Amino acid sequence: MITELRPRFPADFHFEHTVYSHGWCALFPFRLDRASQTLSCTLEDGNGRIGTLRYSLPSQKKPRVALETRGTPSSTSLALFAARAANILHLNLDLRMFYARVREDARFAWIAEHRTGRMLRAPTFFEDVVKMILTTNCSWSLTELMNERLIQQFGIPAADGAVCFPRPESIAESSEEILRSEVRLGYRAPFVLELARRVASGALDIEAFRQADAPALELHRALRDIKGVGDYAASNLLKLLGRYDYLGLDSWCRAKFAELHNGGTPVPDTEIEGYYAPFEEWKGLVMWLDVTRQWYALKFPF
Repeated sequence: MITELRPRFPADFHFEHTVYSHGWCALFPFRLDRASQTLSCTLEDGNGRIGTLRYSLPSQKKPRVALETRGTPSSTSLALFAARAANILHLNLDLRMFYARVREDARFAWIAEHRTGRMLRAPTFFEDVVKMILTTNCSWSLTELMNERLIQQFGIPAADGAVCFPRPESIAESSEEILRSEVRLGYRAPFVLELARRVASGALDIEAFRQADAPALELHRALRDIKGVGDYAASNLLKLLGRYDYLGLDSWCRAKFAELHNGGTPVPDTEIEGYYAPFEEWKGLVMWLDVTRQWYALKFPF
């Protein structure tokens, strides 16, 4: 059954710039059809029912969100799917103050003009955290492979043949040996296993991070308390929570900054920090948009 969902889109929402904001759209269970400009995601509603969300942009009009399920979902299930559909696009994020700030700087006024800054998120923060751990100290192609193998090993199949991201319980019941030998997560195996077990047992309420209003410093510390989440991962996970106080630098960002602002010659992190410091609590977002600016000049940046 296909059901039309009608989330409330902010006036400043930009479909493509959200979908292509970073690499999540290239990681299963997201599936991207560039030709039709359709993003699909198979997921659970949080109560055990499986469905597939399809986001599309018909004729450059208001985005369309459709839910495909086996049978007729209950009103409760529909509400849960609708909430997750909005969370994936981070529709409750208010960027008006951010846009007002960047308009004051000629170098970055383009950010507001092109309505960039909203970042694609996984249906759950657990999935965001696992995927971020899989990006550490490796190439993007390896991240894709590890994520795909994790889903193949533990994911939940849907009616259309797609597979949901694994439940914490599914990974928790496994072992470090399987995560190393079958999924080939390398040194990340014990970190993903411990995270899954803490979440599955209730020792860690990972989804509470999305509702937390604590200072960014406290959230950063709490994220770093998760084994396998260092400064880079914690800083970038904060971006997915709508908090941009940290840059979250990696080798690619450092190289891109050097290319854009120092003729290709590397600079210390302190210099990069200083460059974006005037933007204070927005500096991490400005940095990310600065180093990925070329993506927004292309229709399909990946």
